[in-house]
Amino acid sequence: MLTDALINVGADGRIISVSPADGSSQQMQEMGPQESAAVIDLGPSTVLIPGLIDTHLHAPQWPQRATGLDLPLESWLFEHTFPLEARFADAAYAEQVWDAMVPHLLRNGTTTAVYYSSIHEPATTALAAACVQHGQRAFVGRVAMDHPDGTPTWYRDASAGEAIDASHRSLEAIAAIGGDLVRPIITPRFIPACSDDLLRGLGQLATETGALVQTHCSESDWQHANVAERCGRSDAEALIDFGLARDHSVLAHATHLSGTDRSALAAVGAGIAHCPLSNSYFANAVFPARRALDAGLRVGLGSDIAGGPEASMLAQCGHAVTASRMLEDGVDVTNPDRATPDSRLDIIGAFWLATVGGAELLGIDAGLIAPGRHFDAVAVNIGSDGDTGIDPDLDDWPRRFEKIVRAARRHDITSVWVGGVDVTPPAKK
Repeated sequence: MLTDALINVGADGRIISVSPADGSSQQMQEMGPQESAAVIDLGPSTVLIPGLIDTHLHAPQWPQRATGLDLPLESWLFEHTFPLEARFADAAYAEQVWDAMVPHLLRNGTTTAVYYSSIHEPATTALAAACVQHGQRAFVGRVAMDHPDGTPTWYRDASAGEAIDASHRSLEAIAAIGGDLVRPIITPRFIPACSDDLLRGLGQLATETGALVQTHCSESDWQHANVAERCGRSDAEALIDFGLARDHSVLAHATHLSGTDRSALAAVGAGIAHCPLSNSYFANAVFPARRALDAGLRVGLGSDIAGGPEASMLAQCGHAVTASRMLEDGVDVTNPDRATPDSRLDIIGAFWLATVGGAELLGIDAGLIAPGRHFDAVAVNIGSDGDTGIDPDLDDWPRRFEKIVRAARRHDITSVWVGGVDVTPPAKK
């Protein structure tokens, strides 16, 4: 924790240096004329934190967040999610949703998001364009899904070949408009929704293009058992065999991984998007984040909108701590073997997942306010008019940090930067 720090950001949006500020004119002159012409003083009641990274969210589910969460996963998908996602064939509707969602996430401090779109190419391209327009760093993927048993007839790709071709076109369309800010990502929904031919073809597409991959892995009892029965091996083993679990692949949930699975995924460089809140609704298990990190897996944090209804990644940090405590202590007092030792995350570890952990999972230079990193940052008001409840006489910096992560929300965030550019959306009246 640095107090009165001076952060020198270059014209390329990367941090040149971080040093104690002395307020002298000489220090300003040493920054160079271009940088010293735009000095921003945040004042004593503002704390700057790294931009928050959401490694797993379903963009077309934005309108359904906080609904249907009492259902099993497969029922939730077929009764709520697939009918909504099918509406994104209407590009105008998609653009309306994206233009509401992206600023909302930025206002919550999400400077990088990893998006699942729908199966529709125009809607997916429009999502990438919305991220560019609003200045959010993002990975955007057209969802591929063709399996007749795992998808409804009215919402699926017509064939494996057409799905692969559409995914390839989508990669090219996003790359053409995204620049360095928004990148495409190959997105098979999950094995139950995809044929073997589609999974194998997308793995080959990843090899040919070098694009990252995202999918779900061993999320629930239903998904885990479905893959084991169909493929004769675990979800993780199947994804590796299909060429989809590879360096920097983002595998969501992964609550049912075995120790062998964790070792195998770590060996290929894949990682996990840990979604603690949605796991409580749909995963039938708590993800052992500490065990995964100890196994060498990359781990980031995800909201899983709309399987998780909470958009704030600071809130997700609190949920990650809570989940780890429940795993370590157990929840059934009648079971003498209820505890899982050494599972606990503290608030610093959870915040690391939402920043540095996410950046390492994606292979991007973000998540940390340090030289060479993108200046993706969030200014948080800790004054008496905010909700962090910080008492300057009582709270030292460790206590202030915990209160910021646990209590700060959208209205406490005063400014957001991505790549050195102020992208703060206007506050709602």
